[in-house]
Amino acid sequence: MGFVKGAWRVLVAVKDGLALIALLLFFALLYAFLSSGPNPGAVRDGALYLNLDGVVSEQPAAIDPVNALLSQNVPMREYRQRDIVRALDLAVKDQRIKAVVLDLDRFAGGGQTSLAAIGDRLDKVRKAGKPVYAFATGYSDDSYQLAAHASEIWLDPLGGVLPAGPGGSRTYYKGLLDQLGVKAHIYRVGTFKSAVEPWMRADQSPEAEEALRALYDEIWGQWRADVAAARPKAKLDALLTDAAGQAEAAQGDLAQLALANGLVDKLGSRMAFGKYVAGKVGKDREEKIGGFASVAPDALLAAHTPASGGAPIGVVTIAGDIVDGKGGPGVAAGDSVAELIYRALEQDDLKALVLRLDSPGGSVTASEQIRLAVEAAKERKLPVVVSMANLAASGGYWVSTPADTIFAEPSTITGSIGIFGVLPSGREALAKWGVTTDGVKTTPLSGEPDLLGGVSPEFDRMAQSVIEKGYRDFLTRVAKSRGKTIEQVDAIGQGRVWAGGTARQNGLVDRLGDLDDAIAEAARLAKLDKGAWHVRYIDPQADLASGLLGLLLPQPTQSQSPTDLFARAAMERQMTLSRIAADLQMLTGTKGAQVRCLECAAVAGVPQLIVKDVESPHRWLRLITRS
Repeated sequence: MGFVKGAWRVLVAVKDGLALIALLLFFALLYAFLSSGPNPGAVRDGALYLNLDGVVSEQPAAIDPVNALLSQNVPMREYRQRDIVRALDLAVKDQRIKAVVLDLDRFAGGGQTSLAAIGDRLDKVRKAGKPVYAFATGYSDDSYQLAAHASEIWLDPLGGVLPAGPGGSRTYYKGLLDQLGVKAHIYRVGTFKSAVEPWMRADQSPEAEEALRALYDEIWGQWRADVAAARPKAKLDALLTDAAGQAEAAQGDLAQLALANGLVDKLGSRMAFGKYVAGKVGKDREEKIGGFASVAPDALLAAHTPASGGAPIGVVTIAGDIVDGKGGPGVAAGDSVAELIYRALEQDDLKALVLRLDSPGGSVTASEQIRLAVEAAKERKLPVVVSMANLAASGGYWVSTPADTIFAEPSTITGSIGIFGVLPSGREALAKWGVTTDGVKTTPLSGEPDLLGGVSPEFDRMAQSVIEKGYRDFLTRVAKSRGKTIEQVDAIGQGRVWAGGTARQNGLVDRLGDLDDAIAEAARLAKLDKGAWHVRYIDPQADLASGLLGLLLPQPTQSQSPTDLFARAAMERQMTLSRIAADLQMLTGTKGAQVRCLECAAVAGVPQLIVKDVESPHRWLRLITRS
């Protein structure tokens, strides 16, 4: 008995000890979280240091605690575009900021519209007499678009500059499905709904090639114009038309090739670059070799409180896939975004509403839920202005329809007005293994869609009818909001995507301009005088668990953020495998009706996160639909 009592005391002591350790760890993390905010006192004479070791996005996604803990990879960092833009605006005025340093060594990219906005602010920094220095081991399309706006571009002697332009191959599964005995039932409306072609063809249709080539040419032309204006001495033509010949002529020395063609100004290691910058802005306090006096953007933002005088103009960001249910930042969950808008409308002092859109679309029901919330703002006589960022297509355009004015930028991807659905059935595949199905139906739709026994012709007809009705609804909403006939919208619809400049010409958007232009228009519509208003960003809040986990995650390593060209190629291979996995998820998953542009992510160059959305309540119609 004494042994049992002693063992029990030991177990109780262990339990109490573990509970105490867990409690202490929790409070330590909580203290770290609460004290982890930027320190305004850290701003001193030196360079604004933009170390972009991740991607630029409109709204960084919240960290999923479960996935992050189970995954072998550290989540890629996301930097909010408007924070970078505001930090650069402050750098122009703050006398303590002597220069701006762009560390693009591990930059993974962003949308062309976002990068153009940052490049514009870098130009303003230079016009203010403050130099901009850029460094990377290798420059690709996105990183060079930013670097081109620098006063001096540095390149590691082992690196190179190799812009490739948009485009590439796409995976087609029709041959595989035929061999497996799987049939893809496709329901679609629109000549240009190329998103379903991988399941019905072995190659690209002429219509899809026509649409994408026109879009690529326009987007790529804008990239080249931006780079040429920012760095006129850069000789890009020969490299873009004959990269292999240029590399061979330079005996494989891409760094010397970039220097000879005026793409970069100096070759040097990171250490040499740091010493050079230190000679311009001063050494860091710790006097590290290669270090220089620097200011983090968060500290600079914290040192300058945004204006708060006058009436507020609310800005709601709708970023990421539009999904049903609730979700945190970086996902446009219908319940959450609508609730955010309704809460904003409860603020009696709000004078106008601006929607900042960066979404390929998604759930029809969630898109309509958000649209109705925007309509509620219109019913309260609030001016509503839409500002399209990199991407506002399909469902992203659906939620824009109530706006008084729609702004886009030349490289914005929009349109994709259309709907389609894909359903797999495996009757032939099962028959190869001797598996058959049989049963009794009380109606033609009993047990439909039968994904094992084969989808019936009756269900096919009904599903196509539902898709066509959804397309008519889309056309009707657009026609009403744009002052066009349904036939006119159908002519520019059909699932085709457009760049912002062409979208303005065909009437899908009103004006070209950035977020600042959209906010100024909202103030004008609200009849607010200059200086009599301020911006109120209405953002979702990340949960405590995500915030605490962010403090525990290690810094990204080379496997997450590659530097040289071969490492970037390896990352592209991983992304290709992820895209194939996403395609399979699209075919086999169960989702409600969607209005989504699947082609847009690759065109816009925006990293897309795979999210799990809530299953549609319409269980009788299990359509995996996209637009």
